Amino acid sequence: MKAVKPIRVALLGCGTVGTEVVRLLTDQAEDLTQRIGAPVELAGIAVRRPNKHREVPEHLLTTDAAGLVSSDDVDVVVEVIGGIDPTRGLLLDALKAGKSVVTANKALLAEHGSDLFEAADASGADLYFEAAVAGAIPLLRPLRESLAGDRITRVMGIVNGTTNFILSAMDATGAGYAETLEEASRLGYAEADPTADVDGFDAASKAAILASLAFHTRVTAADVYREGIRSVSAADIAAAKGLGRTVKLLAICERVVSPSGQESVAVRVHPAMIPRTHPLASVNGAFNAVFVEADAAGEMMFYGQGAGGAPTASAVLGDLVAVARNKVASGRGPRESAYAALPVQPMGNTPTRYHISLDVADKPGVLSQVAAVFAEHDVSIAAVRQEGRVEDASLVIVTHAATDAALRSTVDKIGGLPVVREVVSVMRVEGEE
Repeated sequence: MKAVKPIRVALLGCGTVGTEVVRLLTDQAEDLTQRIGAPVELAGIAVRRPNKHREVPEHLLTTDAAGLVSSDDVDVVVEVIGGIDPTRGLLLDALKAGKSVVTANKALLAEHGSDLFEAADASGADLYFEAAVAGAIPLLRPLRESLAGDRITRVMGIVNGTTNFILSAMDATGAGYAETLEEASRLGYAEADPTADVDGFDAASKAAILASLAFHTRVTAADVYREGIRSVSAADIAAAKGLGRTVKLLAICERVVSPSGQESVAVRVHPAMIPRTHPLASVNGAFNAVFVEADAAGEMMFYGQGAGGAPTASAVLGDLVAVARNKVASGRGPRESAYAALPVQPMGNTPTRYHISLDVADKPGVLSQVAAVFAEHDVSIAAVRQEGRVEDASLVIVTHAATDAALRSTVDKIGGLPVVREVVSVMRVEGEE
């Protein structure tokens, strides 16, 4: 039997995910050879501090990432170091040299994905990135391949485990945001600096990738409207419960059709109240789930471990098997599909609904004054509830759908009414009215 040339892999990064990639490549070496049709071998591992990686064979470690990437002995580059620079240059160099790339770098794809795709197309190399969104959950490949013959209309999901853990814990215990974040940090669910997670940057990058694939349109992180969860209070969680809802940080990507028939894409990340009957409402802890709606396939939900070393490494290995098979068969994977080039709709033009809590004076005519402002901005009220009296009087209003700009203008004007002491909270509402 003729010997088959091994697929040689350069691994950039050997942290939590990279260590698991090495372990899986070692433990499953024989099975991977059978699945691919050729052995997979590590050509080298680029790290910053080799002495920190005693569990990895010393001869594989190098601090020269550029040299490793440019080596003629490398067929595939697997990147799990994250960040924009110097990672972007390393991956562009690999792709331009015809070397396939597997990456888990959501921020890089969301900001510079077009550069990477163009380099891959020019050289005929593969670019795979399943691990960039939702960890081990097979999500991007179904959007990119399985549903390529369908028309996707909406993608809505929980794509950040840290924020989902915090909001789930707040819902279960009634605790506030600050103390729940502290507990999440103690348990290892939140980073020492949780900004990327709690302020929605991580979810926005993932939303840009999801929208790009679902709607065949280039969407960057800068196109995504973003709000985090820092302002979500225990009172907001309690109010949601009172409405039979729960609060989740959602990434929402929608195909929007104007009355004139013009299509556009709306992409947003923000906390929202959803019905407890919605499939996403029961997704708790650090798990992720994404709800997809398509014309022919209907409604689907993808659920599973959204982060962690082993789950993310599983997605990386899946991509590595795919690109290695392509190498063996002299084939190519799917290319970027951005033919639709739909415009991205500003958040102000996007239809949404609000839950508004007001601290008001307990006197006649309060509701009529507030309702007049809604009517002035052509925003319809779906439900209203008044609670308490005198100093504790509050008014809770849930709207019907209107443009976000109209709703925001309404709230701003209401805040200036003499009978309104404070706009206590504003939160968007998703799901059936």
